[in-house]
Amino acid sequence: MIDWDDPLSNKQNSKPINTLAESYAKSEVLNRGTKKKNKISEKEANTTESDPVGNSVDNLEEASTKKTAHTAAIGSLATPSQAQKHADAHLKTKAVVASDKRVINGLADVNQLAPFKYPWAWEYFLNANKNHWTPLDINMAQDVHDYQHSLTDNEKHVYENVLAYLTTSDILAMRNIGLAVMEKMTAPELQIYQARQVYEEALHTWTYQHCIETIGLDQGEIYNRYRVVPAINGKIQLANRRLNSVMRSDMDLTNADELNSFVMAYSFFAGIFEGCWFYNGFTPIFSLQRRGLMKGTSEQLQYIMRDEVLHASFGIRVVKQIMLENDVTLDPKAIRDMWDESEAAEISYAQYILRNPILGYTADDHTEQFRFIANRRARQLGFEEPFPGAKNRTPWLDEQANMRKEKNFFETRVTEYQTGGALNWD
Repeated sequence: MIDWDDPLSNKQNSKPINTLAESYAKSEVLNRGTKKKNKISEKEANTTESDPVGNSVDNLEEASTKKTAHTAAIGSLATPSQAQKHADAHLKTKAVVASDKRVINGLADVNQLAPFKYPWAWEYFLNANKNHWTPLDINMAQDVHDYQHSLTDNEKHVYENVLAYLTTSDILAMRNIGLAVMEKMTAPELQIYQARQVYEEALHTWTYQHCIETIGLDQGEIYNRYRVVPAINGKIQLANRRLNSVMRSDMDLTNADELNSFVMAYSFFAGIFEGCWFYNGFTPIFSLQRRGLMKGTSEQLQYIMRDEVLHASFGIRVVKQIMLENDVTLDPKAIRDMWDESEAAEISYAQYILRNPILGYTADDHTEQFRFIANRRARQLGFEEPFPGAKNRTPWLDEQANMRKEKNFFETRVTEYQTGGALNWD
């Protein structure tokens, strides 16, 4: 049974309601001749409950000694001296000003949202909530029929292994944001969007699980593929190696080397893991949708892709802001190595899932599209293009969540990105 009592109340000293009523009645009889004294007490009580924000800085010490009613509530959870110390510290705290905030290593109170220094981060949060959905909102009946009666063995191979990679990747993304990145932010408007991002990564994992379960695949076997399929495992292990360094809670971002490591890891996460691998990773299933197959799964992935557009764009903006505020310059060779490793892992993955091309899509298409998207992400990060001359092999990919209009997406209201309602593929 839920206990609705105030946890700050002192239950042992409180009286039953009927006893309090009787005491009140008796006190009215006994104190009829002392109304003047009662009025003085009432005036003192009102002074005690006055808002300390309204006091001048010179009177803060005086206000704190009168704050007995406020400290009594705190005192039920702490010793009297601790309670007074808590109240005094609260009253003496300097008001938060936007200029005190920083993405990392900030000194402002992380529990106070406004005033905003990064209003764009709040806009990301508001826009993310316009794409609210659950996998149960989308009809998967036709996908069951397609998988059982329409897909070729090669197409089933593509479908199953894309889901096997994505479901593991979203759990990794959830842990990285929730356990590594979010705790290092010192502006609450950034953390609030990242809290939403953690939820979305969990929602994506549910979506893949829902697709796997609905189609009737062996869940244990699909989930275990990232361990036993080298091409999938290679991407996961590369991500783990590049992100594990920032998973430490004791990482000191005032240290130049550790800060550099964090920025490199976040650049990989936002620019490649989410910005390239996720963005390009949906393409094989979208290619099936373009032929009228697996439309329910594709609709699920389109909602996910819209989330990932925000995730990548937000992460890239945070990286650039950290570099600006802390005068960080990354080693060009380290950046080059990051792109080369990621390309090699993507080539291996594409050659496995598309070992036999499916109609309208090949392994070469997939890897060339990765290079094209990588150039875009590099430009957004302010890096040199890693793959000059890469071709846009699947121009229809941007139709799923038009990245060429990212700036407009965050600065204007896009009516398509609204809560509820199925997407129309016609």
